Amino acid sequence: MFSWLNRRVLFTALPLVLIVVGTIASIQYAKGRFRISSQGFVQGTGLLSANSFPTGAQVFIDQKLVTATDDTLYLQPNSYEVMISKDGYAPWKKNVQIEPELVAQTNALLFPIAPSLSTLTFTGAQNLSPSPDGRKIVYYTASQSAQRKNGLYVVELSNGTPISFQNGPRQIAENTAGLDLATANIIWSPDSSEIMVLSNNKEVLLPIDRKTELLTAPDVSFQKKQVLREWEQEMYLRERQFLQEFPAEMIQIATQSAKNVYLSPDKKRLLYTATTEETVPDTIVPQIPATNTQPEERNLKPGSIYVYDREEDKNFRLGQETDSSVVPYKRLLANDLYNNTPASLTASPSAFETLQATSSAKTAQNFNRYHTSLYAKTLQWFPDSKHLLFVQDNAVKIVEYDATNVVTLYSGPFQQDFIYPWPDGSRIVISTNFSPDAPPNLYAIELK
Repeated sequence: MFSWLNRRVLFTALPLVLIVVGTIASIQYAKGRFRISSQGFVQGTGLLSANSFPTGAQVFIDQKLVTATDDTLYLQPNSYEVMISKDGYAPWKKNVQIEPELVAQTNALLFPIAPSLSTLTFTGAQNLSPSPDGRKIVYYTASQSAQRKNGLYVVELSNGTPISFQNGPRQIAENTAGLDLATANIIWSPDSSEIMVLSNNKEVLLPIDRKTELLTAPDVSFQKKQVLREWEQEMYLRERQFLQEFPAEMIQIATQSAKNVYLSPDKKRLLYTATTEETVPDTIVPQIPATNTQPEERNLKPGSIYVYDREEDKNFRLGQETDSSVVPYKRLLANDLYNNTPASLTASPSAFETLQATSSAKTAQNFNRYHTSLYAKTLQWFPDSKHLLFVQDNAVKIVEYDATNVVTLYSGPFQQDFIYPWPDGSRIVISTNFSPDAPPNLYAIELK
């Protein structure tokens, strides 16, 4: 009787034990704790997730072709030179450190070697002003055959739609006597729903979603300061909210020892230019596994441009600023993050006049420079928060946030004071004219 029971228990327990042991072994194998190779049983391997956009690219490890993307490789802990290459695209290359039981991802974004150009405007585009949300560009044109068609236009940067299927530029104001739209200063509202147009004779608020008759539009000169205070307060509160996610040590550097500070689109990284010699302390946030292994630079030098990653606590140097005595710079509004209560418009109205200057032109420049680093003559964030755009040697270039993989996107003629990324990263907007007799127009460099 007992013998029969023991056999029954054994037959019941054995499959359960095998399932548990098999599950544990599978998990440990997937983590790279061991693997079976042609050399036998190997312990303590790491994983390389070789992925690229687009896929189907060749993967070279230490100059040897091993697979194609997307694929996962088990490698012995070590440093490897990884190159991902695809016909028609610039190669991606990086030294990757493989650690035991951890996964290192390439996430290689490949850019075309010879991108095509698409026309966004046909009748000239000047006095360009991109919106804070990065989805619109207001411009002025005076080359239309019909006089009533000259004026301010807005072009929408729509995601996921070919240029040929997108709505064309839309007029929001036409030329009016006594109001020079070609030289007027433009300030965007923080929510990108309206613009303030400042000219010598009249100052008006224009909604972006419809056309406004400038002759009948009310003059807002008498309330301009109050409107700009309210806009600056909104910008201050948003900035304060996002900066609070960063370590206190980096907040202090960003607000007291840096200029041209710009948050990445995902609010996890900080682009800044150091103004004094400082040191970013080590381990100011808890360490996480499988972080970026590219060389850091935590000793800050004045004039050097850096990117700080708050999730991985990494600080990378990207380059050096141009002549600081010529280029105006941006400073943060939320320099009071150590106060628990944010400033209010009611309690201290003057606290929200930081961006207002003695002239309309300088005020507009301050607001525009706050919204985009395009006007600060520094690098610009790409929408994926992993790359940055810049102009060098008469070419549009892009670089990863860790200062690797510099790629030339475009080297033809263009106006170097205006390059702007499409919201989904599929294109780069430039201003150029291919004929000396033609006015400059907006074109899109196709990246996908």
